[in-house]
Amino acid sequence: MDESHHYHHHEHVHDISNVKAINLYLVILLNFGIAFFEIIGGIFSGSVSLFSDAMHNFSDGISVFISYIALKVQNKKNDEKRTFGYKRSGIVSAFINSLALILISLFIFKEAYEKFLHPSNINSSVIISVAFLAIFANSLGVFLLYKGSKEDMNIKSSYLHLLGDTLSSIGVVVAGVLIFFFHINWVDPLIGALISLYILKESFDILKRSTNILFEGVPNNIDVYKIVEELKKIDGIKDIHHVHIWCLNEKNINFEAHVNIEDVMVSQTKKTLVEIEEKLKKFGINHVTIQFEHNFCNGIGVIKN
Repeated sequence: MDESHHYHHHEHVHDISNVKAINLYLVILLNFGIAFFEIIGGIFSGSVSLFSDAMHNFSDGISVFISYIALKVQNKKNDEKRTFGYKRSGIVSAFINSLALILISLFIFKEAYEKFLHPSNINSSVIISVAFLAIFANSLGVFLLYKGSKEDMNIKSSYLHLLGDTLSSIGVVVAGVLIFFFHINWVDPLIGALISLYILKESFDILKRSTNILFEGVPNNIDVYKIVEELKKIDGIKDIHHVHIWCLNEKNINFEAHVNIEDVMVSQTKKTLVEIEEKLKKFGINHVTIQFEHNFCNGIGVIKN
């Protein structure tokens, strides 16, 4: 690849990233705008479902904001103070966000339960009007992120959040219509409770995954012993121990281990290292650190504290 072609390729990639960032920024404004109007609408209408949908949109606004930050900092170079770079910033934000959402969803569920036991007058016209506005705004957000979701997992997560928001708002409209025509007021707290349970489920999942990453746990889809047995099939490897597998974020998985090999020259270990890296790539591991040794740590198990 000549220098001119490389420059134009880099410029093209940079332009695509800018478009993605702009679209994410617009979606953030949409989400927070929807949440604001739904909170006001929930207060004036007395609707729990509208208020819970507002919290759903607010939470997804934060999620999209995390995606936006991740997109902006993912190419930021590491330095002498941050040797791993800033890849974990999104994970920390997700952890804090999930804790806040769990508390919010429990509060909404409590409010819905009380409204279910003691129904009050609900202004269905406000519910329907505000929820339709939310559907329109969320649909616009889905359109903005559709193309980027096909080529970027970070964007795809935000895209799926917005699809969920749209369906949630449709549920609120259904509740408003039932209240308007049939005066079934209990359907409002029911929809509110269902939305809060959905937020609770999603938040627990995010909390679990982010906690595992922050504690440098092994990713759920990886079996340490299966990987070790696969690596032992490589010619020249006698034993593998002191294994550590962890991730900086959901895309960057690290592997380090002591590998006991035959007594050979350092230059002869290159072939073995390449084979190890190739096998680990199949497990989604993209950063490998190997300490080659010869009968140095006898009797040490695969996992060592």
